Amino acid sequence: MTLDTEQLSGRLSQRLSEPAMLEFTKRLIAIPSENPPGNEYEECSRALIDELRRLDFNDVRREGACVLASAGSGSRTLYFSGHYDVVPAQSRDQFQPRVEGANLFGRGSSDMKSGLAAMMHAAAAVRDEGLLSRGRIGIVLVPDEETAGPRGSRALSARGLLGTDAIGMLTPEPTGGVIWNANRGAISLRATMRGKAAHVGRQFEGLNAFERALPAMVRLAEIKKEVELRETQQNIAPAAARNSILLLGGQVEAGTNFNVTPEFCSFTIDRRLNPEEDLEEEKRRLRDALEGFEIEVLQEEPAAATPAGDRLGVILSRHSGSVTGREPAFEMCPGLLETRFYAARGIPAFAYGPGLLTVSHGPNEFVPIRNIAQCALIYALTAAEMLGNG
Repeated sequence: MTLDTEQLSGRLSQRLSEPAMLEFTKRLIAIPSENPPGNEYEECSRALIDELRRLDFNDVRREGACVLASAGSGSRTLYFSGHYDVVPAQSRDQFQPRVEGANLFGRGSSDMKSGLAAMMHAAAAVRDEGLLSRGRIGIVLVPDEETAGPRGSRALSARGLLGTDAIGMLTPEPTGGVIWNANRGAISLRATMRGKAAHVGRQFEGLNAFERALPAMVRLAEIKKEVELRETQQNIAPAAARNSILLLGGQVEAGTNFNVTPEFCSFTIDRRLNPEEDLEEEKRRLRDALEGFEIEVLQEEPAAATPAGDRLGVILSRHSGSVTGREPAFEMCPGLLETRFYAARGIPAFAYGPGLLTVSHGPNEFVPIRNIAQCALIYALTAAEMLGNG
């Protein structure tokens, strides 16, 4: 860290109040914005708007269920984007935030309400230090990330409101100290074969949907063998995670009773693509294997990647290393990321946040409190270098 950066870091740290960020995170955790089905979106968006107004952001507004704001002026925009929905809790106690030792527990503490607090306060600190001479920070807070974004980033994209004048995008996913510069794509389907019910004693009058589905299951198993030999060139740990994915039968349902020929057989297919694979080609292979089935598309999302050597990634990595004392690795996220909406437009996009993937979505979700303040400082330093005079 140069002396100037050390001085800047000190000034920004003084503006970034850990107690204030902690209290705001606790307030967000207490709002059960579960998705599905999409509970308490109105209350959560209201809390976000109240905090943005308290911090004196510009142009604070709702766009549908999304919350938008900005800090600074000019057209060049670095987006701080995150989601306020959370996966359903294992117990209602998870919406009663609690501090135990150095950690804050509660649903959304890791994924990603602590990250929202860190980004909002970081943007305000950079603005208040007068460091936004060459652009602005755009705040984009969305719902529905856990269900592929129909009322969130996808809706903003469809309306032409996503990524305008962007020089980059950061999102505070629970990356556990690494930077995610890529994500897998997804083709998730539910396939249903129809038949005709009949008593087992007169099964010749029925049509067994399960037996009709078996040949396709065999075909899919062969595709699975071939697909899961493929390896990505993106960095991801452990080594076994490099292989492409085809999960068969995550959900399976057939028939009504043991002594009745099943009139339907339904199962899911979840295909997770590495960035090197072609979405359209993989979709065609699955549909060809499922000829004769009714097919419901649960999600269909492309993979995405931003080069680790992009300027935003280099700056983010440097400041992460200087603040934490550990140089972060660049890795591919094993699942989907909202960065894909930006990367699809050629906008450099990275995920880096205070939470831990290992505990996110689980019954004991927590975030190390120290990580919130550290990430806020990293976001602030990164924005200052991207948008300031340096």
